[in-house]
Amino acid sequence: MDLVDRVRARVDDEGISEPAAVRGTLREEITATLNSANASTDVDGDAKVIYLVTGVNGAGKTTSIAKLAHAAKSEGKSVLLAAADTFRAGAIEQIQIWGGRLDIDVIAHQAGGDPGAVAYDAIKAAKSRNVDVLFIDTAGRLQTSHNLMAELEKVGRVVEREAGDYEQRGILVLDATTGQNGLVQTKSFGAAVRCDGVVLTKLDSTAKGGIVLAIAGDLKLPVWYIGTGETLEDISTFDPEAFARTLVPDAAPEA
Repeated sequence: MDLVDRVRARVDDEGISEPAAVRGTLREEITATLNSANASTDVDGDAKVIYLVTGVNGAGKTTSIAKLAHAAKSEGKSVLLAAADTFRAGAIEQIQIWGGRLDIDVIAHQAGGDPGAVAYDAIKAAKSRNVDVLFIDTAGRLQTSHNLMAELEKVGRVVEREAGDYEQRGILVLDATTGQNGLVQTKSFGAAVRCDGVVLTKLDSTAKGGIVLAIAGDLKLPVWYIGTGETLEDISTFDPEAFARTLVPDAAPEA
């Protein structure tokens, strides 16, 4: 409704009457909303970084970590992974398989173990090995699970306490098909740990990912990357203008 109000105001002020021009105005307003959230964020650079990665089960969190780790390694950076998703059956093995494929070491404990201890050991290992980038995979929990969210908060405190010279960045992996519940997820995870940016997955499906407009507009949280497939290369830096063109094409689709 905020977008509609802004477009209506511009249509009135600028005397716009052609439908194509209205669609162009809507694209411009969508781009402006997304740019306002993305403006203050730099996801590149040479600093050593710890990424704490959160998201609900099934959003594509571990696969997104593998894609980002592959991209970082391709840029010549040294990478380490941490299997702090200790509660979901098979989660540790999943990230270990990715680590094997990418030839990247994975710090892991036994299933059901303390995820905070995994994060602690991973940070110590990253420091001792002078690793450039550490990705910490956390339990893919539902935001409605109080106990699991408390565990996530503990992991966040470990990272904050032990990071030292490493920059800290929180990534929320969000399924593009989620819809309005994505806003609830984002608020819940953001209340538990830092969330600096979003990876929007499954844009290779029929989903348009319009929920990012609410996240950018209401929470001022930027989208950093989009996932568009299953291979390691199927991840791209988010382009607000290109996203707006896809969301609102030049001509309305035929019925």
